Amino acid sequence: MLTDDQNSCNSIKSAKFTSTSPYLCTMNYFEFYGIPESFNTNQATLKKKFYELSKLYHPDFYAGEDEAKQQEILELSTLNNKAYQILSDPARRMKYILKLHDLVSEGAKPQLPADFLMEMMDINERLMEVEDAEQLAEVTAEVLAIEGDINDKIAELTADYEQIDHTAQESRRNEIAEIYYRQKYLLRIKESLDTFAARL
Repeated sequence: MLTDDQNSCNSIKSAKFTSTSPYLCTMNYFEFYGIPESFNTNQATLKKKFYELSKLYHPDFYAGEDEAKQQEILELSTLNNKAYQILSDPARRMKYILKLHDLVSEGAKPQLPADFLMEMMDINERLMEVEDAEQLAEVTAEVLAIEGDINDKIAELTADYEQIDHTAQESRRNEIAEIYYRQKYLLRIKESLDTFAARL
C-alpha cells in the first residue's frame, strides 16, 4: 500500500520530466529533487529546487494545454509542495527516510531495550506520584536530559550518512529507527508532563 508521503511516480527524476504516465506509484522525494538521500539535507539547495519546480509546474503556464496535461502539471505541483513539506522538516524527513527503507510503520510495536523501558516505567511511576511543582520540575528535567541524549545520538549517527557506504548506511538506519521509536515513547511522557503541569 502506498503512503501519502510516497504517492507519485518513479519516472520523475528532475525538472525535465516529460512523461505522460499516471502518477499513482511510489516516488522518492530525493530523486524528485535530484539530491542525495540525507538526514541533514542542505536547506538552501532544497529551497532552490522547490522554487525552480514551483515555476516550472505552475498551473497558470499550462492553461492552454489539454485536460490531461493540466492534470499532469497539477499533480507535479502538488508533489513538489508535499516533497518540500517533508524534506524541509527534520523530524518528518527522518521518518520519511525510515519509511522508504521499511523501518517504521504506523501502529508498529518495536522491541525497545529493556533498560530504556525500565527507565520510562520508573519515570511514569514517579510522575503519578507528583504532588507539587517542585517534584514535577525534577521529573521534567530528567526527561529533557534523556531527550537531549537522544538528539545528540541522532546527530552523531546522521552527521556523515551521505559519505559512508551502503552497508554502513543500512546499519545506521537500523540504529536511527530504534531511536525514532524511543523518541515516540518519550513524546508520550512529555504529553503526560504537560497534562500534570496544567493541573498544578
